[in-house]
Amino acid sequence: MTMEIEFPGNKKVNARYNGFTIETDQAREEGGDGSAPEPFDLFLASMGTCAGIYVIYFCEERKIDTTGLKMSLSFDRNEQTHLIENVNIDISLPPGFPKKYRSAIIKTAGLCTVKRNILKAPEFKVTAQIRES
Repeated sequence: MTMEIEFPGNKKVNARYNGFTIETDQAREEGGDGSAPEPFDLFLASMGTCAGIYVIYFCEERKIDTTGLKMSLSFDRNEQTHLIENVNIDISLPPGFPKKYRSAIIKTAGLCTVKRNILKAPEFKVTAQIRES
């Protein structure tokens, strides 16, 4: 699988993948235009939305209404390394959500593929070559 990375100008970096263009930019204070999320924001969003789709599938399989269902993601970052030390996902279950499924939905949210890839980090290989004109 290949994702094409493009540089449309200033601090913008876009990714083209599977028919979509994913736009990123840097904040104004970092020299960007602030016109799109920063790459790290998308990383965080991928964790939350991945857990979210697992929660939706869980509810759909059990015919549980998702009206009023909410989730939030928070994290703590090490100030020296700027790396995330822990991620917290809170699932706010609507009134009437079956109590018997509470622990199961928590476990299901934790099964997300993004999380599993973080826990079993892939090997990164970076290469560079000069294109011929």
